Amino acid sequence: MKKPKEIPPAPNIAVFRGKDIRRVLYKNEWWFVINDIVTALTDSTDPAQYFKRLKQRDSELSDLMDKGGVQFVPPLMLEVETPGGKQKMYCWDTSGIFRLIQSVPSPKAEPFKRWLAKVGYERVQEIEDPELAIKRTRLLYKLKGYSDAWIEKRMRGIAVREELTHEWNDRGASVEKDYEILTGEISKATFGLTPSDYKKHKSLKRENLRDHMDDLELIFTMLGERATTEIHREEDSRGVPKLKADAAAGGAIAGNARKALEKRLKRPVVSRGNYLTLTEAQKRLER
Repeated sequence: MKKPKEIPPAPNIAVFRGKDIRRVLYKNEWWFVINDIVTALTDSTDPAQYFKRLKQRDSELSDLMDKGGVQFVPPLMLEVETPGGKQKMYCWDTSGIFRLIQSVPSPKAEPFKRWLAKVGYERVQEIEDPELAIKRTRLLYKLKGYSDAWIEKRMRGIAVREELTHEWNDRGASVEKDYEILTGEISKATFGLTPSDYKKHKSLKRENLRDHMDDLELIFTMLGERATTEIHREEDSRGVPKLKADAAAGGAIAGNARKALEKRLKRPVVSRGNYLTLTEAQKRLER
């Protein structure tokens, strides 16, 4: 029996000896979920309680957690993906995690330090040469079994999305909720579904929705987002209400194109298929 390919983790998850370590990119640095670090080092089933006792034993660590220090910033509550959606969790940067490791009596401490240094160094490389991040992302998708054609569309979609979010940031979208609202407007107008409804349609939970879109779904997603970007620029849109109206208009352009294609093909573009688990023939049947 052929051994299945190992599926690499999502970019916001690193893996140490089989344990998932969630991380958040904040100010061009990786910040790691403290509870995940504790679990990886100790195998504790209650990392929050373990960490509480750890701070009681190590008063210096407790002070650093509250106030920071000359070489340390205190942990931050950052939004992290969880099975129930995004939640704020305590995260610490690489230097803080190194200090935390000093207080954890674990035979895994030294190999974990080496692992952490490697993960941090990879981020430094990517800041100095952004093309490395693109190459690593391509490789991850390739190892997951995606075709070269799909990867090209996905990478182009990432670039289109990034350009759009830069416009939103420059034009008055200031908080995460704004981005969710604007993305939802484009998705509803393009596909008739909000992103959360779309994920339910595909039976997804924590997974990235776009990683489970087929070629046509990616193309119409790009069209909606690119059209919205052009509308913002042409009309010099400012403020969330105007951006929201533009998002609905850009999504409608993609939505009308989708409907025209569906009419000609006599089948829906939106599929129920999970891209990684269905064959091409199955994907066609699921539509």
